[in-house]
Amino acid sequence: MKIAIAIDSDDATAPYEQLRTQISEQARSGVLPVGHKLPTVRGFAEELGLAANTVAKAYRALESDGVIETRGRNGTFIAAAGDAADRKAAAAAQEYAQQARRLGLARAEALSLAEDAVRAAYSR
Repeated sequence: MKIAIAIDSDDATAPYEQLRTQISEQARSGVLPVGHKLPTVRGFAEELGLAANTVAKAYRALESDGVIETRGRNGTFIAAAGDAADRKAAAAAQEYAQQARRLGLARAEALSLAEDAVRAAYSR
């Protein structure tokens, strides 16, 4: 199975971030199933017309996010990302809610600020 990735050189978003986002979205949606083996860094870089360091940076970020896992010389695979992503997002939301309350924000104001931040992040 070939991974469908499109890097837009005219996009203001860095290529490694475009790659990270697309792999993460495909893993969460099931397009890339758990256990799917990803191409090597060099091979993927060549296929996408990117520098190997760009792909390596995306892979490091994905591994840090729990989306992929490296199994030594066996390669890099899609991990059970949904659970890890949900846990991290819930922890971040909990931290935000606690911080907003400590700052004395009203519930409605805290929700409005969070919605603004989510809207801004997803409109890119």
